Amino acid sequence: MRIGTCQTPEILGDVDAAVTVVRRFAERAVDLLLFPECFLQGYLVTEEHVHGQAFEIGSAAFGSVLARLEELRPALVIGMIERDGPRYYNTAVVIDGGRVVGRYRKTFLTSGESVFTRGDDYPVFQVGGVRFGINICYDTRFPEAAAAVAAGGASVLLVPAQNMMRREKAVWWQDRHHEIRACRARETGMWLASADVTGERDPDRIGLGPTGFLSPTGEVTARVPLGQTGMVVADIR
Repeated sequence: MRIGTCQTPEILGDVDAAVTVVRRFAERAVDLLLFPECFLQGYLVTEEHVHGQAFEIGSAAFGSVLARLEELRPALVIGMIERDGPRYYNTAVVIDGGRVVGRYRKTFLTSGESVFTRGDDYPVFQVGGVRFGINICYDTRFPEAAAAVAAGGASVLLVPAQNMMRREKAVWWQDRHHEIRACRARETGMWLASADVTGERDPDRIGLGPTGFLSPTGEVTARVPLGQTGMVVADIR
């Protein structure tokens, strides 16, 4: 399976613009494309943003988003803000041919994510004969999250992330994210692919990444240059 993982600009509250970015990346010949955490509506963890931007997956409004993705060849894993009744989730949705084939809800929430409800399971999906699961950003700090995906028979762990941080923190963390992910890859023997945002939100807050692939031995095999938009591709069997 050929996987592409995308380092994108941060887009806040503009679903049409986010879909346009997805469609542009999907022009590359890949089987699966990974996008960052909450990419569809933007990762801004305030009640106003989350409640105002959330989609119910079975709703007509979300159906109109799916219709714009129906013609795309690759399967997609896209971070989104999901509403399910009175609850809101930090979700990664798996889309194939404009249909939702599954979702994963972030299970380990940071102290600043109290507006979300934590997920409680680790589904495994299959595309092109390759089984994969998902951890979202902070999940990777906890070995049990990756271990649960591996226990489901996955050979690839996909990690949508969003590390738009204050400048000094972004610089300090820029290499440490992959150090943590390398531990998860070595522990589980899975390939790991991460996707993140880049650019500036304001003069004090920047996103550098990283976005890329780690082998089952924890080696970084490909990555988008820090601070640049782009995509890297890997063939995984």
